[in-house]
Amino acid sequence: QEQFVESGGGLVQAGGSLTLACAGSGSIFSITVMAWYRVAPGQRRESVAVLTEGKMTDYLDSVTGRLTISQDTIKNTLYLKLSNLKPEDTAGYYCNKVPPDPDYWGQGTQVSVTS
Repeated sequence: QEQFVESGGGLVQAGGSLTLACAGSGSIFSITVMAWYRVAPGQRRESVAVLTEGKMTDYLDSVTGRLTISQDTIKNTLYLKLSNLKPEDTAGYYCNKVPPDPDYWGQGTQVSVTS
């Protein structure tokens, strides 16, 4: 069963940066629309960044200008660069298709931002 594998999270101070990675097989990266999602404590899952056909991007209003989604099709990897991080960005970050496929959820990677 295919799953995505997320990595790159960590503990950072407000204003810091991280780059998350989502690895998958080639068959997964033939998917037209991919996204990064996050789940904060006590909150519902939300989509923070969407990549369509490898080039068109869309972001949650609260992260626009601070997050950048991209992919490397040779490495079969989806990236999310987080800059100028805020404590409210603290969450588990996951990648998946749009709409998300329950069979593809990975373990996620935790981002914790201290003030």
